[in-house]
Amino acid sequence: MPQELYFEDFYVGQKFYSTGSARVTAEEIKEFGQKYDPQPFHLDEAAGEGSFFKGLAASGWLTAAIVMRLRVESIKVFGGMIGAGVEEMRWTEPVRPGDTIRTEIEVVGVRHSTSRPDFGIVRTRTLAYNQKDVVVLRSTVNFLAPLKSAG
Repeated sequence: MPQELYFEDFYVGQKFYSTGSARVTAEEIKEFGQKYDPQPFHLDEAAGEGSFFKGLAASGWLTAAIVMRLRVESIKVFGGMIGAGVEEMRWTEPVRPGDTIRTEIEVVGVRHSTSRPDFGIVRTRTLAYNQKDVVVLRSTVNFLAPLKSAG
């Protein structure tokens, strides 16, 4: 289990890699689609075949949720990873049943928070890959990390 990190532990160029991966199933794609994104290509193989995706495809929001889990498992921020804004989120390839997702996260910025003096803001760029090393999601996300003196 990675140690819990404070703001001072982060630096530009630092990289974190998934400690594991997530395999996506057709059942998971359909269940998430039914509950949160009920579009035909997320619910049914036949409907997916006739769509832009040419097959069953995971909701981008399911992919984002999987990536979030992998981020939280890979970067242990003291007190939890508190979101401070998404600058970019791009779904670059559809996620299909049987795909296995892993992440590579790079710190691209660090700065002290002006509104919360006990925290710093860590800016990260995440690439999520499938088992073929194809990028399926690219995002730039900020999160708060407490200063050591605050912990």
